[in-house]
Amino acid sequence: MRAVEVREYGGPEVLKVVETDVPRPGPGQVSVDVSYTGVNFADLKARAEGYRVPSLPFVPGLEVSGRVRELGADVEGLAVGQEVAALTAGGAYADVVVTDAVTVFPLPPGIDLRTAATLPTVLPTAYALVHTVGRLQPGETLLVQGAAGGVGTAVGQLAKAAGAGAVYGVVSGAGKAEFARRYGYDDVFVGEFEAPVRAATGGRGVDLVLDPVGGDTFRAGLASLATFGRLVSFGNASSAEPWQVGQPELYPGARSVSGFSILTLAQNDPAAFRALAERAFTKAADGTVALPVTAEFELAEAAEAHRLMGARTSTGKLLLRVTG
Repeated sequence: MRAVEVREYGGPEVLKVVETDVPRPGPGQVSVDVSYTGVNFADLKARAEGYRVPSLPFVPGLEVSGRVRELGADVEGLAVGQEVAALTAGGAYADVVVTDAVTVFPLPPGIDLRTAATLPTVLPTAYALVHTVGRLQPGETLLVQGAAGGVGTAVGQLAKAAGAGAVYGVVSGAGKAEFARRYGYDDVFVGEFEAPVRAATGGRGVDLVLDPVGGDTFRAGLASLATFGRLVSFGNASSAEPWQVGQPELYPGARSVSGFSILTLAQNDPAAFRALAERAFTKAADGTVALPVTAEFELAEAAEAHRLMGARTSTGKLLLRVTG
């Protein structure tokens, strides 16, 4: 079978298509014939700097849609040939991937295989940020970094459906701002946001900030919170050193900071991940959330997908088409 392998860390050019053996599932696992694979920023960090990579060589990729190929021992509730979406611990840039059965989901009603590949990382993350960790209440305001990306577009729609008073986004360019406004955002700021947020809220600040960037952006987000405001960190796209938050930063506004990682949750508490994902997927099935696929590449074009995402010009969700 084909797989996209990384044998050394570096730029998109290190992604190479190779022929390799078809993996077999072990107990509690499932193998999936892959139709589509989602491209995530975590894949770029894995390729460039070894993020969550145990050793070289490795095959990147964290989410797929496809059909069940083979069931390992003790797997129940799934059938060979069934259409599914799955979160993986890696290896998704391939014709076949093996993953734990607990992270494999029959497709929600009305969801096709192409759309299904957008679900496993983005939608549970967005749902957790708005509801489970962020605990957004009706009438509250929030600020979302990366508003035009996969998670950002889902968050905007979920927040509006939850009765948010105002949803503000931050993006890196004017084109992205126009795109984000289609997905629930009342206003979108380009680049610097701390002063515009204060102006938009009459000096009050926002109740909830969602930050996947870290570093200076994290600091500015914390400063943009209203009294009793909450910040959720869900990534470190800047690769900045972790910032220590303590009493001097939190006490003045009675602020709180929490963190979320869908991959860590799936690894540490698979049952909690599954329950979260099942709740989140209903929001796609009932039409609350639409996840826009803005670019699609063949498996052999994985490097081009990484170049597009790495240029910070992409919007929505990028996919690799494997068997379609």
